[in-house]
Amino acid sequence: MAAYMRGVICLLSTERNAFLTRGSGVIVESKRYVRGLRRKPVRVLFPEDGTVDVDVKQLTRQSQPAGLNVKKEREVKVTAKTKHQEEIDFVKTRRNVQSAVKDAHETGTKDQVDGLRFERAFPGDKRLARLVSVARSRTFREHQGKVLLEGRRLICDALDAGANPQMVFFSTVDRLRELPLDKLKRATLVKVKFEDIKTWSDLVAPQGVIAIFSRPDPSRLNFANSGHSVPLSLICDNIRDPGNLGTMLRCAAAAGCHNVLLTKGCVDAWEPKVLRAAMGAHFRLPIYPSLGWDDVEDHLPKPVTVHVADSSCDTSRETNDLQVSHKLSKAGDYGWVSARPNNKKMRYEEYGSDSDSDNEFERLSLPRVDTKLYHESWAQSPAALVVGGETHGLSVEAVQLAERTAGHRLFIPVMPDVDSLNSAMAASILLFEGRKQLLKQASGRIWKSKAEQQLS
Repeated sequence: MAAYMRGVICLLSTERNAFLTRGSGVIVESKRYVRGLRRKPVRVLFPEDGTVDVDVKQLTRQSQPAGLNVKKEREVKVTAKTKHQEEIDFVKTRRNVQSAVKDAHETGTKDQVDGLRFERAFPGDKRLARLVSVARSRTFREHQGKVLLEGRRLICDALDAGANPQMVFFSTVDRLRELPLDKLKRATLVKVKFEDIKTWSDLVAPQGVIAIFSRPDPSRLNFANSGHSVPLSLICDNIRDPGNLGTMLRCAAAAGCHNVLLTKGCVDAWEPKVLRAAMGAHFRLPIYPSLGWDDVEDHLPKPVTVHVADSSCDTSRETNDLQVSHKLSKAGDYGWVSARPNNKKMRYEEYGSDSDSDNEFERLSLPRVDTKLYHESWAQSPAALVVGGETHGLSVEAVQLAERTAGHRLFIPVMPDVDSLNSAMAASILLFEGRKQLLKQASGRIWKSKAEQQLS
């Protein structure tokens, strides 16, 4: 009986592990057989209504071998990375093209103000920085023939004198209207930001306008005050300080000098500091720079008397009825005269340097030139005044020229224990004194001529 029951139980257990449920379409198999099916691809049957309740992606991953999945994932990553890089390259290319089109459009875009067309600087425009940098170089100014002028007054003076403008940078249209627009028709006008002008300006408070001009030729400029000038020339010798040179040019223009001659030892007349100190004097009288002494004589009228400014004199003779007629024989006795002769192989920078050979040059004899006080009569005919620098002094050629033309050493007395005046102050005093004497002499000739006509 017990054996019979065990057989029935085994049969029921076998039938329970494998049975068929009709109508459902699902076959439930043994556990071992189910494990075997997991190692084979699974065929997914979709219902007719199109609804899917099975995660196909997950079944696909489970049904494929592990190595194949990793390979495909890598391929997908590489493909995605390539597409991403292509998108980045496309965006960069598109931006570059748009930027180029924009720059070309903005460069070519021109506005108008009172019928005058101007350009708008595009972002990153380097024209202002480049031109300002090179215009500040003396080498560039001399080789390329360009000068930089800043500020409304200086630019207007240049335009009135007939200077040729090449390019004008301005911050606002109102600033441009302050200039004579009829004289800017041939210039390139560029509107830039005020911050850009402020960056490259030499002024503490920029006016918002900078212009590049062709280097003016003194013989071609139209000087408004040329008809009121007097026959007096200023010769600047070894003036190295830009402020002093600019002040001397301003004084020469104010005194009505005929012209100004600069020797090769002077600082460049078109340096920004000189331009600011001169206050437009460059366009009120002819200025001839970098001249040799032979060229200096060619720019002087014939006949002419050349005088030199001297800061050293025996003041004790002033008390003796202003009789200062003594003569000096060596370089050290002159106040603003160099102790070295001008050797053609010697640079101007070497003048006045301390060396053992100074005593040798000190013993050399210099031309003998009489001394006069500045208020005595010395400008009775066309005259020229030579003013030397405070450091290097006058060149020997200046004193030799004064000797050949029967000129004088002009002395300005000062209070005891007071240092001598600087070159700019001395030049202003002597120039205005010379103007007064020349005008007095001219008025005397006119009065004498009228008197003779009345007597006749």
